[in-house]
Amino acid sequence: MAHAHLSPPSGRAEVTRAGAMAEAAGGPRPQECPGSSSAQAGTAAACQGCPNQRLCAAGAAADPAEAAEVRARLRGVRHAVLVLSGKGGVGKSSFSAALARGLAAGGDKQVALLDIDICGPSIPKMMGLEGEQVHQSGSGWSPVYVEDNLGVMSVGFLLSSPDDAVIWRGPKKNGLIKQFLRDVDWGEIDYLVVDTPPGTSDEHLSVVQYLGAAHIDGAVIITTPQEVSLQDVRKEINFCHKVKLPIIGVVENMSGFICPKCKNESQIFPPTTGGAEKMCQDLNVTLLGRVPLDPQIGKSCDQGQSFFSEAPESPATLSYRSIIQRIQEYCDQHHLREDKTV
Repeated sequence: MAHAHLSPPSGRAEVTRAGAMAEAAGGPRPQECPGSSSAQAGTAAACQGCPNQRLCAAGAAADPAEAAEVRARLRGVRHAVLVLSGKGGVGKSSFSAALARGLAAGGDKQVALLDIDICGPSIPKMMGLEGEQVHQSGSGWSPVYVEDNLGVMSVGFLLSSPDDAVIWRGPKKNGLIKQFLRDVDWGEIDYLVVDTPPGTSDEHLSVVQYLGAAHIDGAVIITTPQEVSLQDVRKEINFCHKVKLPIIGVVENMSGFICPKCKNESQIFPPTTGGAEKMCQDLNVTLLGRVPLDPQIGKSCDQGQSFFSEAPESPATLSYRSIIQRIQEYCDQHHLREDKTV
């Protein structure tokens, strides 16, 4: 592990992390609960006897100085999109890579891809950047560039070997996320895509908190059709509601397989409970689209190549492009609503 550029993050829990986790877990709250974001979280008289008191007390009131630093660094970010999944192995990172490449494809948009999957950073390999290193200048850390308009930052660039295990507790992970947002010289970018680890953990709460100090459009949630994935996505949607993170929509990945010869479709992962479509209807969430299985997606990720270039006529490519267009339309509308509010 290359520690040279990592300033030691604070040992105390960040802002509302512990309290929000307690709330997201659905624990009972006292009648006059001050809320996990309050300076009195865990210490107020109403907190006595609450099973979540210790977790809330471990949090801290938001540091205005830290929020101002992040806001200043990200003032040039026009749109920020989080990519989430309830479970690992559903294609979240491959979708993040495709989203970043698709947004940057025209050459007229500046795009940044931030990998905060600290224990499993796969973005460097998927983007063809394995072995690259982060450089530091007077203005901060410099992203590693795939193209002139597509920059990437990941903990994978700080490892001496891609096989190195990152064995960190929550506060240190959160400190690195804060550094990525505060110390990287992102410059003027149209889209910041954030690839997160699976689930609803410290990393998610931290990035929502820090990006919330600046600007965040919303989250794209990745699932596969089977119920074992959907049950965790429902938790992810609940998490988004708890932390007031807008949901751009859900993407059903690995949604059938279209034979390249006969063009017939087979269900490799049958949607036994109606798949993402039924779940989105039940929870009033937008289904952005379905991406069918294509062996070339995995091959392109392993080789660090663009799937769009390798398989431009694939049904999966067409699905990706349609989904990316819908995300862009959402972000544009979100930006217009914010302008009207201001």
